[in-house]
Amino acid sequence: MLPLGNIIKKYNIDFHSYADDTQLYISVEPNKTTALQSLTSCLSAVTHWMRNNFLKLNENKTELLLIGPKDKREALLPSLGNLNQYVREQVTSLGVILDSDLSLKPHTNKVTKTAYFHLRNTAKVRPFLTQPDAEKLVHAFITSRLDYCNALFTGLPKK
Repeated sequence: MLPLGNIIKKYNIDFHSYADDTQLYISVEPNKTTALQSLTSCLSAVTHWMRNNFLKLNENKTELLLIGPKDKREALLPSLGNLNQYVREQVTSLGVILDSDLSLKPHTNKVTKTAYFHLRNTAKVRPFLTQPDAEKLVHAFITSRLDYCNALFTGLPKK
């Protein structure tokens, strides 16, 4: 991914690369759209490089998350041009569902739903388990999910 990183750096865009994923990060001031133009140019350059190296950008997995007040996000939409097709209200990054308001409500709902699912399943087999084994199941399937990325919840509103 070194050549890809060099292309992205050329456009002054921050990024993180994972095994099969690359995430780009830019900050945009409401009245200045030069960063968006850089992002558009960068994506074109990445697509061109991938095509030349017999690779393909997965259009179905390309997502753009605008974070900020709703009125500011909506004001940016006309400036996005062909990037509009990638705009999403929420995206998943490393198992955390991020939304445009950074409220983490969708993530909290998903974690709660998953925890209750595993709690109900554990309750079904509980009569056949010793206390230590039941505790291991709870820690493995429930507590671990509640603890994953829990630092993100610091400072969130109570509702």
